[in-house]
Amino acid sequence: MKIIKTLLPLFLICAVMLSACAGKQTPPADTASSTDAATPAQTLQTGIESVNKYGNIILTATPDEMRALGFVPADVILVQIGEKQLQMPIGTAYSDVDSGEPVCRFKTDDEDGDQVVLAVNAGNMASTLGIAEINRIEEDPGYECLWADGFGADSKVSISMVTPQGYAEGYRMHQLAATRTDNREDYADLNDAQYANFRAVITSGMGAGALYRSSSPIDPDLNRNQEADAAVAECGIRTVVNMTDSQETMLAYPGYAESNYAKCDVIALNMEMDFFTDAFKEKLAEGFRFMASHEGPYLIHCKEGKDRTGFAAGILECLMGASADEAVADYMLTYRNFYGVASGDDQYAFIADSNIKASLCKAFGIEALDGENIDLAQCAQTYLQSIGLTDAEISALKDHLSKAYR
Repeated sequence: MKIIKTLLPLFLICAVMLSACAGKQTPPADTASSTDAATPAQTLQTGIESVNKYGNIILTATPDEMRALGFVPADVILVQIGEKQLQMPIGTAYSDVDSGEPVCRFKTDDEDGDQVVLAVNAGNMASTLGIAEINRIEEDPGYECLWADGFGADSKVSISMVTPQGYAEGYRMHQLAATRTDNREDYADLNDAQYANFRAVITSGMGAGALYRSSSPIDPDLNRNQEADAAVAECGIRTVVNMTDSQETMLAYPGYAESNYAKCDVIALNMEMDFFTDAFKEKLAEGFRFMASHEGPYLIHCKEGKDRTGFAAGILECLMGASADEAVADYMLTYRNFYGVASGDDQYAFIADSNIKASLCKAFGIEALDGENIDLAQCAQTYLQSIGLTDAEISALKDHLSKAYR
């Protein structure tokens, strides 16, 4: 497995975690003189190529065009569309920033070609900027973009430099994209299920073989679907919550009808990435309600099985009695499977704090997941009630998840 581990001193982690704004970080003395950090252009004028179903804004400019003008990863920039503007760093992955934070991503690993994408990690950039809303529909491609007054596909985008390499420290800590490939042979130390990020949830209170989580068993984009689908059969999955696809998209994947997955009871939720919108909460409640009315074993997945899946699994783990340490450890197994991050690595605590801990704390309205006198089971129950589940539905969900299926 090709793993590039970043070894940083403890003071660096602290510095990053104390930084509340990317633009306030000070670049290291030797960074500005690097080959990649060329003298920046003052501004770049570009346009909008499209807005995808997550609210990510794909620009007409390419990463090479931006690099040629001096804009490179770890720079902090100001993006302006009409009167709307937002400061963000340039990165190469959505996870180069904390959950809920904006990033200008140089995307170079997509079948659509190299792209510059304005995004919010686990969020919606179009909505954050207030230029458009995404409406989920059943018809392909599963969504429509509803532009706000004064905005449209012909809106102009201005990008200007704020601080060259102003996010250098945060970028180093988050940068994991280069360590993951979609080649099975690069993960010789993982079994097929681990390669597919497929696993049983074994936290306290969870019945043996009751709940599993995974990357997509049907979407071939990550080259992990066949391994995940084989695990679906091996584990006897009966009920699936698909958080990423619409029904039409799901049925259109090549080989779907012949898959083990197609034999299960599946709900296709077509969910966005922002955990805290009303639309996300309504869909999550629909998925949990589906589980409460169907028999296990259960599988929850999105595309990677990392963000939406991690949040949903974390809620259910806490509901069933998991400790903070257990919920975090399960979430971080994804970073082991995809990126080789182990519990003793410098990145481990930083990633956990920035993602699953921050998301669950916000959902539960608490300051610390492992805070004194925090009853995570009660927090999860209150959260489920707040998104619309009845006490009877929650009770049924708990009964199903407490059963031993193996």
